[in-house]
Amino acid sequence: MQVNRSRLITPFSDALSDINASLKNSHIFLTIGWQDVATRYRRSRVGAFWLTINMLVMVTVLGTVFSTLFRSPASEFLPSIAVGIVIWGFISGIITEGCEAYSSVRESVLQVKMPLSIHIFRVIVRNTIIFGHNFIIIPLVFIFFMKPVDITALLSLLGVMLIIINTTWMVFFISIICTRYRDMTQVLQNVMQVLFYVTPIIWSSEMLPDRYEQSVLYWNPFYHLLTVVRAPLLGEYPTTLNWLIPVIMAIVGWFFAIMFFNIYRKRIPYWL
Repeated sequence: MQVNRSRLITPFSDALSDINASLKNSHIFLTIGWQDVATRYRRSRVGAFWLTINMLVMVTVLGTVFSTLFRSPASEFLPSIAVGIVIWGFISGIITEGCEAYSSVRESVLQVKMPLSIHIFRVIVRNTIIFGHNFIIIPLVFIFFMKPVDITALLSLLGVMLIIINTTWMVFFISIICTRYRDMTQVLQNVMQVLFYVTPIIWSSEMLPDRYEQSVLYWNPFYHLLTVVRAPLLGEYPTTLNWLIPVIMAIVGWFFAIMFFNIYRKRIPYWL
């Protein structure tokens, strides 16, 4: 009995064709993403580094205040909180801006014929550039406190890749949902604020009682995404579970994201 291959790929064919067309024209979303950052700070002398300055101030203030409250040595607490805030800014920036991936470029979607996934990759590129600017904070803090970095830090590059892979499929979901239901943008922004406090960014996981650690940390996917980048930079090895959760998320998330995008991509212009 012969199986019709076209039927097997039908749930994904349109979405995969759209994504493939975007990747073949990667110069488009790379250029547009860069121009988004340049345009935002066109007449500023410091440019996108204003974001870095703002984040550096926040790291300094939060690190000083909470290291005092928690009675933790600033030389240990500030490097950890610096990495945590920079990584969280990267994750939350992609997700919150992903809510308006289509609505913020309504005219382009309606008037210019191009793959819709280009607008998703545009958000990723834009926030990756900003992340590159903000990442400068980490070596500055490490140098100030003379914190050594060893070969383990290279694992953080793999962690960053896992963040990009996972946040990209998340944006495929939320961009469509927020285009259809505009109120979801505010809901997701509030959710990200809550997640900021329940994820060990400005506090340490060692502060939790053992009975709460599994429920608060292990079931928080953003904790694992944060750990696979922060732990290597601090000279620690993430656990097997820390690596396993983001990998499983990527596989399962992309499967359903492509299916979801395949179903609703043609409705996006009508919702705009």
